[in-house]
Amino acid sequence: MNQPELHFYDIGPGVTAFSSTRHGGCSTGSYAEFNINRYCGDDDEHIARNREALCLQLGIGDDRLIMPHQVHQTVVTCIDEDFMALSAETRQQQLEGVDALCTSLTGVCIGVSTADCIPILLYDSEHRAAAAVHAGWRGTVGRIAQKAVETMVRQYASRPEALTAVIGPGISLESFEVGQEVYDAFAAAGFSMEPISRRFPVAGNGDQEKWHINLPRCNREQLQESGVSERNILATGICTFRQHADFFSARRLTIHSGRIFTGIILRK
Repeated sequence: MNQPELHFYDIGPGVTAFSSTRHGGCSTGSYAEFNINRYCGDDDEHIARNREALCLQLGIGDDRLIMPHQVHQTVVTCIDEDFMALSAETRQQQLEGVDALCTSLTGVCIGVSTADCIPILLYDSEHRAAAAVHAGWRGTVGRIAQKAVETMVRQYASRPEALTAVIGPGISLESFEVGQEVYDAFAAAGFSMEPISRRFPVAGNGDQEKWHINLPRCNREQLQESGVSERNILATGICTFRQHADFFSARRLTIHSGRIFTGIILRK
């Protein structure tokens, strides 16, 4: 069995944090090679084998690899002992329409799937808690990163200034061309547009320009506004669109392609 090639983040002892790359799995075509997302059209057998390989590498059972069915909204769900005691079918029902997870359980991998959207990990070393957040442009407009921080404060008594955050691989400002309606949505939500947007010439038509939005910066500023210290925010700087050979990009490969899995496990 191939071993998945993971991009690890060093955010403290007793925690494993990572994003998957495209390498080290058995999926084929635009899903090659490593994909564990069952909602993007990949072969079920390949997904199962890739999950098995990832769980073996992480040292956990398949039932402790938790991934929601994301819908670009702002629902945050806490994974606790009651959730873990549910049947697999009931668990999946509770993960429908969820875009962020948090937990204080050890030995449980929570994570989110992305392919240009921004994955964010949060870690509270004081209270031993973590969160995984999927921030597409809609979730960013809805301030899902802020809601995840608020959930950790409420559930685990986390102090925002003590949190460590990772902004994982996602699409960059230069590659994220958007329509006027997306620009307007950010402006209507109260974002300061000058720092997070620029107009670039349209490829193949230098006389026309379109807006581009800086999603990593939007989420960094959102975390800082929530009280997370700037020095505690780690960013990969990886643009999925430009580095699509190593990380999935829906804009380069279409939505019928694999997804990056960004996860975090609290160890005993």
